[in-house]
Amino acid sequence: MTDTRAPATVSLERLRASLADAGLTLPLEGVTEQREAAAAAVRQIDDYIRPRLADLDAPLLAVVGGSTGSGKSTIVNALLGVATTRVGVIRPTTRQPILVHSPVDAGWFASDRILPGLARVRGRVSAPGTAASAAGDTPEAARISELMLLEHEAVPRSLAIIDAPDIDSVADENRALAAQLLAAADLWLFVTTANRYADAVPWRLLEGAAARSITVGVVLNRVPPGAADEVLPDLQSMLAERGLADAPVFTIEEQRLDELGMLPATAVAGPRDWLEGIAGDRASRARIAARTLGGAITDLDRRVAHIADARQQQLDWLDGAEAAVDAHYQAAIDAVDAATQDGALLRGEVLARWQDFVGTSDVFRKIESWYSRTRDSVTAWISGKPSPVVEVETKIESGLQAVILDQAGRAAAAAWADLERTGPGRGIAEQNPHLAAESPELRAKASAMIREWQGALMQLIHDNAGNKRIRARVLSLGLNVVTVALMIVVFASTGGLTGGELAIAGGSAVLGQKLLETIFGEDAVRRLAAEARLDLQKRLEALFDSEADRLSTALEPLRFGSAPGALRRESQALLDDVARAAVEA
Repeated sequence: MTDTRAPATVSLERLRASLADAGLTLPLEGVTEQREAAAAAVRQIDDYIRPRLADLDAPLLAVVGGSTGSGKSTIVNALLGVATTRVGVIRPTTRQPILVHSPVDAGWFASDRILPGLARVRGRVSAPGTAASAAGDTPEAARISELMLLEHEAVPRSLAIIDAPDIDSVADENRALAAQLLAAADLWLFVTTANRYADAVPWRLLEGAAARSITVGVVLNRVPPGAADEVLPDLQSMLAERGLADAPVFTIEEQRLDELGMLPATAVAGPRDWLEGIAGDRASRARIAARTLGGAITDLDRRVAHIADARQQQLDWLDGAEAAVDAHYQAAIDAVDAATQDGALLRGEVLARWQDFVGTSDVFRKIESWYSRTRDSVTAWISGKPSPVVEVETKIESGLQAVILDQAGRAAAAAWADLERTGPGRGIAEQNPHLAAESPELRAKASAMIREWQGALMQLIHDNAGNKRIRARVLSLGLNVVTVALMIVVFASTGGLTGGELAIAGGSAVLGQKLLETIFGEDAVRRLAAEARLDLQKRLEALFDSEADRLSTALEPLRFGSAPGALRRESQALLDDVARAAVEA
């Protein structure tokens, strides 16, 4: 026979894996709550949803829960007719959860099928005549990480009872364990008192029970004689307002305990009959198991939606941080680009060295004159005299490198300041102090980038020296001379504009322009300048992108985790598969 629950089991495991890796690492507002919600959801899947989905016919688990001093342990002892759990005035009394089951159901609870995070400890029921104050381990000896298993004939078959720690215990670990046990239950026997039935903490849990469609029975304990007519209607009204109108309420009047600290069996006849009636009716058990499972999965879906929202906030913060960094580095690129357009790089020694080389405009009075000028410069180079054109090239390189380093440092400082303004950012900044300034290797990278760009310009000029006349002119002047002339034009113009549109940084830049126009023609120079500038822009972007990527690299581990959309899809798939299995069953 085909197991109709198999697809639901697959969906559940996928969702569990995503919840276990929810990726809620940034300390954003509300994230602690959602991180705990994700952990609680994983625990509930392990403790309850997975085992119950695997076997709806397994024994039901009834958890007896309630506030401090409400008498939970006393009621459990009365239900069994023997002291199995310690009672007393020292709080907390119940620390170690105690699970009491029928001897025939021992196999269901000895394994880690349910509550796998709690180690199993096999205990023995106290001997007849043992006082409730001496039953079980002392609070000091009890281990909250262990589940004490007890067998007793008074427990009906197909039902187990857990005495849970106080839901409002002064001990954090007790409260956490109580919540875990209640989340793992098929049904609750909730104990409160006439004096404390309106307390806020129990009602928050009861509202959670209503959200899970869990079967709840309420024990109103220690009711003063004659007070039931006043208290009971108010309690039932509060239950109805919270979707628990069908929850039976059992009243136990305030009375003296016997010499062993036990209530008489008649005092708990109501809740005992209720539990035995459920346990003895297979259809009723199946109905409760299916309803509680469906309610737990529906409630899980609601919680997953909030967890997915929290995960999306994490990713949005990371995207915002990267966008801010990208904006700072784009501003740096724009600043360097502006410096290469307005002639700023051609001031001072750059123009002086260029003038040394090209002389005055008289050089270009006639085309023939630059041939002789070239021969003189080549002769000077061969004889070992300093080459002004090399100095121009070097000065341009150092000037451009200085602008790049300055703007990279500004961008890094601005991005660092942004991080320091937020809590998550401060944590990232503390772990990555190197992000406060430009990278140490940027100087070498910038120098290499500029040289590569200069080499690309040489190749561009070589590729555009198409006919013999142009090649002869380029060779007569020297490829590096023509390359420097093109750089001069690029750095003294805007967008490769030429002629009357040229924005120059001195008359010497005009000479470079005229030199290139003499060789290639005006239209070709316009195109060459545009291509050279575009190439430089791309190289600058790549260089600054590598600087911006340092923050992306630091943020990358914080992106690890489940995608919000995947969480929602997997939760919906689980709902759909469970609904489909219910129809096919």
